[in-house]
Amino acid sequence: MVIQTGFNWLIEQQLLLSILFCGFILLERFGLKALGSRFVYKLAWLLPAALVIANLPNAIKPLQNSNISHYLITPNQSFTNEVGISWALMYVLITAGLLIASFITHTRFVKSLQLTELTQFEGTLTAGVNAYTSQYVATPMVIGILNSKLVLPSNYNAQFDKATLALILEHENVHIKRKDNLTNALILLPTILLWFNPLAWACYASMRRLQELTCDERVLANKTTQQHILYSKALISCAENAPTGLMAYSHYGDKKTMLQRLTNIKHSGKHSKFAKGGLLLVAASMLSGLAIAKQPEAMTKEDHISPTMRIEPLYPKQAAQQGISGSVVLKYDITPNGETANVSVVSAKPEAIFDREAKKALRQWQYKPSSMGYQNVLVQLDFAINNEVANTDLIERIKVSH
Repeated sequence: MVIQTGFNWLIEQQLLLSILFCGFILLERFGLKALGSRFVYKLAWLLPAALVIANLPNAIKPLQNSNISHYLITPNQSFTNEVGISWALMYVLITAGLLIASFITHTRFVKSLQLTELTQFEGTLTAGVNAYTSQYVATPMVIGILNSKLVLPSNYNAQFDKATLALILEHENVHIKRKDNLTNALILLPTILLWFNPLAWACYASMRRLQELTCDERVLANKTTQQHILYSKALISCAENAPTGLMAYSHYGDKKTMLQRLTNIKHSGKHSKFAKGGLLLVAASMLSGLAIAKQPEAMTKEDHISPTMRIEPLYPKQAAQQGISGSVVLKYDITPNGETANVSVVSAKPEAIFDREAKKALRQWQYKPSSMGYQNVLVQLDFAINNEVANTDLIERIKVSH
């Protein structure tokens, strides 16, 4: 049931996430000239922030005089069983397969490099990082999620002169110091969790391109025109045979990414403070709106609804044998897609006899989908040996007048 609840929550977030993904992709495609790659890259934090704010729990409220439903359960009552494919289970299996495939891809790729350590390396590297060569890579890259290693092509001395190599090493050191491979792995994980949303993959690709662009900006800050030219030539020479797939390692990217990086270098300069300020204002307004939006509807007598599918609780065998009757009042929410959530026991008489079966059944109820769902719905389940037991509310109701 936890898997089903988590899957339902994930589906409910898709509209918000898709809007956020589209906004980020558009900024990466068309906003770099005005905003700069570093500014847009930092805006990626808005995605998890917006998701958290949109799902902040409502303040705990006292129970109000809401309409309470009663259902009678007897030992001889027939029960409804759910039959069909569990989409949640299918999602879990596909996600697990992708995670395993990603791990295998990384492991096999590292083994296929057949690294040779450079014992005497003249370049400058971050402390604690070793340099290696491989005849199976055509571009410099950093591998390792936690322990970084610099990998260079076997012919790097012939491919790059000393000035160009120094710029390339500076670029890779930025990746290492920022722990970009770890960042990539942390970004890849939620992308795989959202494998069914193509916008998630497009957003992941945008983040990877921005990561390389921000490295370029750092390396070329305060550099001469000649160094800009050398760096651009190095990018062109590395444009082929870049690794692809579910990779979290930092590399120079494909030809399309190279073209974008060269364009960004050409147009690098001062960015619009007005555009940045306006975008931050829009982002703040969006987050504020999410904080107060999506409030669940309060259920009143006029809005009283009934489940479209009601799973009857099992009457506990021991209670039936001993002739024990009782009642359980449950509080729960109804999600916009008609699922029940946040099921809890408000009161029970006798205590701890019928609670477990009552909660287990209620978690499987289905309601008609609504615009925003309902909050703090009350239901009383009366467990009785026969049908003649009268309903008794276990919640004290107080009417206040003025």
